[in-house]
Amino acid sequence: MNLPAIETVTVALGERSYLVSIGSGLLADHALWRDSLRGKHVLVMSNTTVAPLYLDHVAKGLEGLSWSSLLLEDGEAHKSFANIGVALDALAKLGATRDACIIALGGGVIGDMAGFTAACWMRGIDFIQMPTTLLAMVDSSVGGKTGVNLPAGKNLVGAFHQPRAVFADIDTLITLPDREYRAGLAEVVKGAAIGDEPFFHWLEHNADRLAARDSATLLEAIARKVRYKAGVVARDETEQGERALLNLGHTFGHALETAGHYTTLLHGEGVAVGMLLAAQLSERLGMSEPADTTRLQALLHMLGLPTAIPAGMDPHQLLALMRLDKKNTAGSLRLILWHGIGRAEIVSGVDEAAVLATLEAAIAR
Repeated sequence: MNLPAIETVTVALGERSYLVSIGSGLLADHALWRDSLRGKHVLVMSNTTVAPLYLDHVAKGLEGLSWSSLLLEDGEAHKSFANIGVALDALAKLGATRDACIIALGGGVIGDMAGFTAACWMRGIDFIQMPTTLLAMVDSSVGGKTGVNLPAGKNLVGAFHQPRAVFADIDTLITLPDREYRAGLAEVVKGAAIGDEPFFHWLEHNADRLAARDSATLLEAIARKVRYKAGVVARDETEQGERALLNLGHTFGHALETAGHYTTLLHGEGVAVGMLLAAQLSERLGMSEPADTTRLQALLHMLGLPTAIPAGMDPHQLLALMRLDKKNTAGSLRLILWHGIGRAEIVSGVDEAAVLATLEAAIAR
């Protein structure tokens, strides 16, 4: 990809502020990221898919330091406490001190696990995000949310632990499989659907270019989504209010992922279906117009994303899983719904009968 100069976005959190750098050739630009390492111990966490492609680029920038790599199996099913234990053991073997750093080289799973491990080791050490998937670039690498899955549900254990820096090398998207690339586009759509109707309009008019991975269009989309999220995080770091809006579609989506044992749907695919379910529920509750639901469904379709619950899933099981969501309060469902494109809202006490009816109507036949 021939891309313009690096785009930078600041996540403004006072003394813990950091830069998100987006551009081409960043992993090999050691002068760009080496200064972010404060100590001599570095653990590079990656997976068996990404490491053969990009670990050498990072390793060349670690010369003179005491470092090691930890490669995990690829996939959401491996975001487990067992692997957190493996990572902590790797830090112990490295002799990592409090000025050590973990580099997360991979997608959202690796980023979440590296961040959670960094939050735990000696009560908190640095970590740097080097996302290699579109979904991680536009969402999970920014904002400091970390998490580990349990059999009972996704990300039920986690911590807020901000990275020291984020370096999103768009060249890594060249090797990203089509399905994973499209899954990342769901998170781009999500930001526009929540609070940026002009961006949603822009996505509608550039959907073909995005689907084709046009470099300039892609860079603009990533930068716009990251700027939006950075602003929300700066105003509400620990999700006490506005930041919860970023979970549009996630309560539905996480239930879908869990029901499919993290193998049926990718995270972004779950978010795509979940967003549409949230729109359909909003329409059912009289909060939004059918035209908004139709526009969202059409955009997801143009980007090659799923819009129905996989056949065979049980709506009653999905509802039970939704009750475990972290946003719920006092035993009632608390969902992110909308009044139309760009106008999301946190809604408490959502009628479970309406949710169940929405789920039943959306299962693929």
